[in-house]
Amino acid sequence: MKLWKKLALGSVVAISAISLTACSNNSNSNESKSSNKQLTLWVDTARVSWYKGVVKDFEKEHPNIKVKVTQNPNGSANAKTDVAKDPSKAADVFGVPNDQLGQMADSGYINPLSPTDTKEIKKNSVPEAYKGVEWKGKLYAYPYSEQAQTVYYDKSKLSPEDVKSWKTMTSKGVVATDFTNAYVMWPVMFSAGTKLFGNSGEDVKGSTMDSQNGVNAMKWYAEQKNNKGVMQTSNALNQLKKGNAQAILDGPWNAANIKKILGKNLGVAPYPTIEVGGKTAQMEAFLGIECFAVNSHTSNAKNAAILAKYLSNKENQLIVHKNAGEIPVNKAAQNTAEVKNDPVAKAVIQMAQPGYSVLQPKLPQMSIFWNDSAPLISGAYDGKIKPSQYKSKLAKLQKKISKEE
Repeated sequence: MKLWKKLALGSVVAISAISLTACSNNSNSNESKSSNKQLTLWVDTARVSWYKGVVKDFEKEHPNIKVKVTQNPNGSANAKTDVAKDPSKAADVFGVPNDQLGQMADSGYINPLSPTDTKEIKKNSVPEAYKGVEWKGKLYAYPYSEQAQTVYYDKSKLSPEDVKSWKTMTSKGVVATDFTNAYVMWPVMFSAGTKLFGNSGEDVKGSTMDSQNGVNAMKWYAEQKNNKGVMQTSNALNQLKKGNAQAILDGPWNAANIKKILGKNLGVAPYPTIEVGGKTAQMEAFLGIECFAVNSHTSNAKNAAILAKYLSNKENQLIVHKNAGEIPVNKAAQNTAEVKNDPVAKAVIQMAQPGYSVLQPKLPQMSIFWNDSAPLISGAYDGKIKPSQYKSKLAKLQKKISKEE
């Protein structure tokens, strides 16, 4: 599932800062309200069938709690928009990417987790998952998987050593990728040394793309236009299938499709190093955390929290891994044989480490960032933005996303 790509492509609709009765609940945990009313669970369409099985097991353990599984109206990637339309009619529990949590929390659509659940998540989850669902010192959702792009390559054409360096990989084969997609290509800015909302990802004034480091990243984008080993495409998977590309940058959501194309020649690896600003640096990616959140408007807050906690436990994270290929964030789940023996999981877990990826920020200003950053990257790549304009264009973006909302 291209959850994170969906967020980066096209316009992202910001939630209006309207006054909601739920705002008064922001200091309350999800366990403050309880009733026996049936719960509704939103998941992505492709997952409805097997989540019904998960819910069936849940109801056996909790016979007094009934759950209806249905699809997210517009997918979990658009959860904040769907909930905002009418929180009182939205699901009690819904899937959502972590970068939407800050705006949903500030708008009063979700409440902080209970101290007990917060402690359990911190104890049982990898550090990046805990940080991914934290907002202003409190946790707002239950994490269950992590997603970061990796290199998928044809082992009959490229070796594990070849894909460790962008220069080598693109001299021995063709890498298909998309310079119109900020989710895919902006992290080169991190490799160049810039920050997006500071080290924490929550500092509105902390972005540093208006700098020589930012200019160096723009130069790198431009250089790839004349790199014969780089192919611009909005459908890298198709180019891999046709044999026009020997490697692509993609996420675990497409792993099953890539395995069908490459078969026994499937190779998976963390991102390579790149040469940017005259230095060798690790090519970085965005790291996303998938999670379940509880609607603050639910009349079943206690039961909803029980459901969300259950959906994100070790056993169910492994079910998601089996059915959707997503990588668990539960420490024990990551140590199971099925995850350890999964080459995709191994590469993603490596990419989730500091220095390889940056957690997607949760600030409301991210909607502006997605809209305005993509044209900068594609403009540098295709030459529509000239080198003399790099600094001013980056300054304009930095100023725009640095405004308080």
